[in-house]
Amino acid sequence: MTELDDPAPPPELHSAAVRCFGERLPIAIRYASLLMTDGVVRGLIGPRESTRLWARHLLNCAVVAELIPPDTRVIDVGSGAGLPGVVLAVARPDLTVVLVEPMARRVAFLNEVVEALELGRASVVRARAEECVRGRNRIEPADIVTARAVAPLDRLAAWCLPLVRTGGRLLALKGESAAAEIEEHRRAVARAGGAEPLIRRCGAGVVPTPTTVVEIAKR
Repeated sequence: MTELDDPAPPPELHSAAVRCFGERLPIAIRYASLLMTDGVVRGLIGPRESTRLWARHLLNCAVVAELIPPDTRVIDVGSGAGLPGVVLAVARPDLTVVLVEPMARRVAFLNEVVEALELGRASVVRARAEECVRGRNRIEPADIVTARAVAPLDRLAAWCLPLVRTGGRLLALKGESAAAEIEEHRRAVARAGGAEPLIRRCGAGVVPTPTTVVEIAKR
């Protein structure tokens, strides 16, 4: 591993990392190391992502924790390499996190990460979101369901809102297209059982670029 691949947060983001992870920062650094090595080798993140891992991925996900109450159960749909599910489990040990991912190689990596980081309140389920609503892969609905870079808002609402308990919330990590997606898919969200989508900006004053989250309450 070269100096450019140092898994520790860069100096300009160190204070933000401390605010997000606190005494669990060493665990977050271990996760960053796994992403930069096994994650890249196994094609879970691109090789160019290593140099911007903290800004673009770890802190981008960690600040979403401010929207999640204490001792909450979270389902992370399409967890991939563990973003944001693993990050939330590291930053918030009070959370119970279920990582839902259909691809075998990603599931294998997630299981290894959960074991290596000793995330005792995190578990991995190999399934698609729609398979978790009923049948052998059924998962009890959760207070919070998260998703990052999974699908447009109409499909995301259809897949994820059935996994949200009534009164709970879907937190979809989005980019600059969030407002346009809401405008385009408002009716589809309502048909899926969601209330009016709201845009939240997480991490203001903590990270250089706040994370845009579309929050949808389950009616």
